[in-house]
Order: sequence, then C-alpha cells, then structure tokens
Amino acid sequence: MEKYRDNSGRKKEIAPLQEAFEELLKAYRLKDKYDERMLIQAWPEMMGKTVASRTTSVYIKEKKLFVKVTSGAIKNEMSMNRSKIIEIIEQKFEKGVITDIVFL
Repeated sequence: MEKYRDNSGRKKEIAPLQEAFEELLKAYRLKDKYDERMLIQAWPEMMGKTVASRTTSVYIKEKKLFVKVTSGAIKNEMSMNRSKIIEIIEQKFEKGVITDIVFL
C-alpha cells in the first residue's frame, strides 16, 4: 500500500546546484548567451593585466569574438597567436563558445 505518491515529475536524485543551473540554461536556450557573458567577464583574467589594460572593448557576435585593442604591437602579437587564444578560451569554457577572433 502506497501511502504517499510522488506525482511532481521531478527527478528523484539530488543534483548539485551547478548541474541544475546548467540544465536550466539549456532548457531555456540561454546557455550560449550565458557562456558569452562569462567569457567577456573572464577576458582580463585569461589575457593578463597588460592585454586587459589595452583592451577597450570585447563583444561576441555570431560566435565571433571581437576585441578592440589600443596598442598596435599587442594587436599584432595577438593576431599571430589567434589559435593559442582560442585554445585558452576553450580550456576555460567548452569548445564552440566562439569560432573566431577579430582584432579591431
């Protein structure tokens, strides 16, 4: 005899908060936008003080990361190391958050 029945339709196992948050983002199709925002916020941490202090704008459009840099030398250095920067981003975030970087 079942005294209490769970009709809530919820998962029985307890998911850690991070997993629950990830599932929520996926369910509402917000994961890409969330990852993009987190990447923009993490830019100074990933690139370091020198690059961050010379970066005036960072935004993402259609999976391309646009970075406006005030120093021509740093812009040139970053252009030559584009694949390394993408690799750094993919280590911190999952693959596919961005597909290319454009330096302005």
